[in-house]
This record gives sequence, structure tokens and C-alpha cells, in this order.
Amino acid sequence: MLRKREGDLLYITDGKGSLFETQITQADPNKCQVKVNKLTTSPPPPQQLHLLVAPTKMNDRYEWFLEKATEIGVQKITPVICEHSERTVVKKDRFQRVVQSAMKQSLHTYLPRLESQKDFSQVVSLPFEGQKFIAHCESEMERKQLGKVLEPHKDALIMIGPEGDFSAQEIALALEHGWVPVSLGNSRLRTETAAVVACHTFALVNQ
Repeated sequence: MLRKREGDLLYITDGKGSLFETQITQADPNKCQVKVNKLTTSPPPPQQLHLLVAPTKMNDRYEWFLEKATEIGVQKITPVICEHSERTVVKKDRFQRVVQSAMKQSLHTYLPRLESQKDFSQVVSLPFEGQKFIAHCESEMERKQLGKVLEPHKDALIMIGPEGDFSAQEIALALEHGWVPVSLGNSRLRTETAAVVACHTFALVNQ
């Protein structure tokens, strides 16, 4: 912003699909005035992805996930506290700034909705009209490849567990509530990597 001068174009979004093309009429380090030249609006994505991802032990890893998922295209994110979670408190304000920055960098006009943290018991029974998947690493339990069971043009709810994975009791409870157990590949992925893979898989299926 400090590099802009009077007469330069500045693009502004409200994070709700509106993009304002403006022209700077007053450029000042402490105050900027613009006039709106044009307004364009974009419809929301026809299919919505809600990621429920356990906080990682290191905050920077979770912030990396937030940044990449926002760039790829996610509509809603909820930190979920699980039985094996090593971090049980998240800094939503800091995470919100990461999401906002990633939205601007990737030229999106929709800001993903970042929810407050919730316990596993709160989210496992969430009412949802769409597909629900729980990605876990228990190889002895039957799982399907996410890319093969994701149906295009349908909303999806995908849950990713902590570094220690979901507990057997959590997996059983999820299955009771209609969640489909899935695998994200043959490699054992970190939480933040698994979440990005899930996000990218959803984006590819819906291209």
C-alpha cells in the first residue's frame, strides 16, 4: 500500500464475493481515499467444503495449512479437539489474519469462515446435507480412497485428526453417525499435509 500513488488502481473485496475497482484520490501513509470505478460480484462456489482439522502441536504448521487451503479454495474451517490432541487451545485471531492474507494473495473474493474450536463430541453429530468423511490411519479398518468416493457437485465435510490420529472410540462414534472412513494415500501424512491433500482432492473432483 505504501508504494501506491494518487491515480493508481486499487482492488478491494469485502470477502463476500464483491470486488471493487477503485482509484486512489488521496495517498497518505495514515489515510487513503479512493473512488469506486467498478463493482463486480461473483457467485459463491456451487459446492461447499468444510474442513474439520485438529490443531497441530506447532502453530506454524496449522497456519501453513490455513494458508494453502485458502489458496486452493475452502469455504469453512473448524479446529477440532480430539482425544489425542496435543494442543487444545488455538489462537483464532492470529489464524484469522493468516486466512485473510491468503485470500488476498490468491485473489479470491470469498473469505473462508473460520469457526471457533470445538470438541470432537460436538462435531461428530453435526447435521449435514452432503458427504461426510473421516480420514484416519487405522489400516486394519476398512477405508476407501477419498478421490474415489467424493462425488462432484456435492457439499463435503472432511475431518482430519491430530498427530496421534483419532482414537478407536472416536472412529467408532463417527461411523455410528454416518461418516465414511477414507484414506488419503499410501503415505502416512502429517495432519496439516493430510488436510491440504483433502482440500486439493475436493478441488480436483469439482473442476
